[in-house]
Amino acid sequence: MAMALDDMEELLERFVAHIDVERGLARSTVEAYRADLRRYLAWLRAHGIDDLARVGTGDVEGYVVSLAEAGEGARSRSRRLASLHEFHRFAVDRHAVDADVSAAVKAPKAAGSLPKVLTIDEVRRLLEAAGGPGKDPAALRDRALLEMMYATGARVSEAVGANLDDLDAQERVVRLTGKGSKQRLVPIGTYALRALDRYLAEGRPALQRRRRNGPEELRAIFLNLRGRRLSRQSVWAIIRDAGERAHIDKPLHPHILRHSFATHLIQGGADVRTVQELLGHASVTTTQIYTHVSPEHLIETYLLSHPRAR
Repeated sequence: MAMALDDMEELLERFVAHIDVERGLARSTVEAYRADLRRYLAWLRAHGIDDLARVGTGDVEGYVVSLAEAGEGARSRSRRLASLHEFHRFAVDRHAVDADVSAAVKAPKAAGSLPKVLTIDEVRRLLEAAGGPGKDPAALRDRALLEMMYATGARVSEAVGANLDDLDAQERVVRLTGKGSKQRLVPIGTYALRALDRYLAEGRPALQRRRRNGPEELRAIFLNLRGRRLSRQSVWAIIRDAGERAHIDKPLHPHILRHSFATHLIQGGADVRTVQELLGHASVTTTQIYTHVSPEHLIETYLLSHPRAR
């Protein structure tokens, strides 16, 4: 069953429409898939492969090797390979080809690096620095935002996308909308609720008055200085500025609060399955990266637990 590259371009657009409309993936994810697959089709064309039926497992492996030769790391190559897997499976499902030749190609092993996290004291300093003195609306917002992200492990897109009706202060939960528009309820602690309550009472009304809000802005929890929904880029700036004021000498980004949330829960005794649900991970394998412990904690646990350690 032959499929010319022109037809493959059409199949690519059908695939993009499928993950966008039918599966409801985030716009950034859809565009990442599109970019990955356009690069893949360009590589096939450059290597004289002009129909999908001629693509073999060796070609897919060759493409992944070419990514390594271009200097891409294991994580980036794994993501691009995941795009290829999805595309080839889609082609089989749509009867464009008879077999998924990418299935046997495995993702390259990463170097095993662990996510960077903050200590509990660094989190405290960061959150205190975000708030600043007085009742400045932006400072109240920043403190409430970072408190909520650390309290819930929210992704930056989930935090800025949260609406007023997603927060139930009485039940002490917030509804987060994650990848693929999947929703989950996450408990939210006293510190974050207190910061949110103050921001919603004193900070948000002042920000909201700065423009004539449309329905979308009226729903958003976190507003920018123009009274519109806060952007993900703004959150990067907020956490970096707070880190500088807190004198935290680590690369800071919004996801570090999510990493810290998960790591501190595991170190505090939470089981991996619970943390998986809180993070909204589809697979527990993704969550297991947070089960790392410090060598000191490992030695202490061994000495206390092994019957012949002492």
